[in-house]
Amino acid sequence: MKGFALSNSQPIRTVHNSFARQSLFEFDSKTPSKDDDLYHFVSYVPIDGRVYELDGLKAGPVDLGAIPPGKDWLDVAQPLITQRINKYSKEEIRFNLLAVTCDKKMKYEKELAAVKSKLKDADPATKAGLQNELVKLKLLIEEEDAKLENYRIENIRRKHNYLPLIMNLLKLLAKQGQLVPLYQKAVELSSSGKKEKLKP
Repeated sequence: MKGFALSNSQPIRTVHNSFARQSLFEFDSKTPSKDDDLYHFVSYVPIDGRVYELDGLKAGPVDLGAIPPGKDWLDVAQPLITQRINKYSKEEIRFNLLAVTCDKKMKYEKELAAVKSKLKDADPATKAGLQNELVKLKLLIEEEDAKLENYRIENIRRKHNYLPLIMNLLKLLAKQGQLVPLYQKAVELSSSGKKEKLKP
């Protein structure tokens, strides 16, 4: 159910496919064999004071119980996640544990707005503490902006197709008669275990 919903979301599919590996050659799509990796996703979500398990192999959500008063929903989900991982850890080593969290920048911006609001009516004794909180939150927002910019640059690098550059570089080395000697030197170095730099 979950997988079907995600696979039918065009924006999610577009973003997912944009990270596909670049290929120099196009291959006919093959039918999946039983040896191909299949992934099974299980999610735990809090809804209306209860914790539900969403398992891609089950027809619908499974109610895992109420969230006890004064407790976090993770107090209910964490033992179940641990139990599931322990159950399969002896035979299956490919586990990923992911968390969908709120956007930290949005969280800090809300906190900043609240501090600014308090600052308007604050007495002189509490103003200094609020000013410090204001500076701290602004720095945290700047850190998040820097992190997002780094992610943006890294995504550009990941999506860029370097194959034409590599092919042209190989053609140029071949034209200059350097490709075969460099290849032979690389083979010698790899067989001898040396890690010298290859110089054209």
